[in-house]
Amino acid sequence: MCGMPQQPPVRSSAAPARRPDASMSLITNVMDHSLDDGYAEAAARKKALGESGLPRTLRSKLGLAGGLVLAALVVTVGAAQARVSAPGVAKERQELIDRIDRESDGADRLEKDVDRLRDDVGSRQRAALRDSGGSTAADLVGVLSGATAVHGPGVKLVVDDAKEASTGGDGTNPRETSGFSDTGRVRDRDMQRVVNGLWESGAEAVSVNGQRLTALSAIRAAGDAILVDNKPLVPPYTVLAVGDGERLSTRFQNGPDGLYLHALEENFGIRATISTPGDVLLPAAPSVIVRTARPVAAAPRAAQQTDKTEKTEKGTS
Repeated sequence: MCGMPQQPPVRSSAAPARRPDASMSLITNVMDHSLDDGYAEAAARKKALGESGLPRTLRSKLGLAGGLVLAALVVTVGAAQARVSAPGVAKERQELIDRIDRESDGADRLEKDVDRLRDDVGSRQRAALRDSGGSTAADLVGVLSGATAVHGPGVKLVVDDAKEASTGGDGTNPRETSGFSDTGRVRDRDMQRVVNGLWESGAEAVSVNGQRLTALSAIRAAGDAILVDNKPLVPPYTVLAVGDGERLSTRFQNGPDGLYLHALEENFGIRATISTPGDVLLPAAPSVIVRTARPVAAAPRAAQQTDKTEKTEKGTS
């Protein structure tokens, strides 16, 4: 049976489904690209440069400039305030200086009056001793106590600071620990050793810059100044000592205090010269007042008087 040849079925491919919004392409483009590409690129560049939109180096320079402007403003305001208050500060300072000068002048006048009265009292005492027939022992006591001016052969020692003397940078005195000074200045401890060395070497009377030393004298320091009996002295320091000149000079220079002074000369430039004049004059001490000590001879008489008083009281009772 001849049949008709069978034809393969024809397969028809289905057409792709259309988007529902295919007819709204403009709206779709707006929704997919809500931000213009140019805006996106500008935002990306801004983010890369930083939030401020400026390079970091530029921002740091602007910050530094702002800090400098602020500092300059603070300094300018401070200077203006200082300029305004300067006249008042200068006036107060000048008033304080004037007051100090007035008080210093008054203290100097009082000190001169005290010295004059002391000299008057001393001369009256010496006159009274002469009128009452003073003895050799009384004269010796006056010489040894410093109440009487003396003269005779002795030693003249001049001690001065180094030529380029200066104070310590930290205000301390290194000699308090080491025994020496690197400032080139003569200190109170140096003068103490010089004076004690002269006494030990046989001096009978000593003075420093015209100040007679006694058993009550003290050599101290007030800053860089040296005080002898609370009176400031200035270099050079002239020390006069009455005694056997040549022997006194030799014993002092060979003694520990003379060697100490020589070490100051060699190591720190302190200057010292010693000579043996045939006659040196030492003034009397301004005042020699004893408030506590009493002669030993007065004690037995006081004891006897006390015993008599006790016996009398017992007899009466």
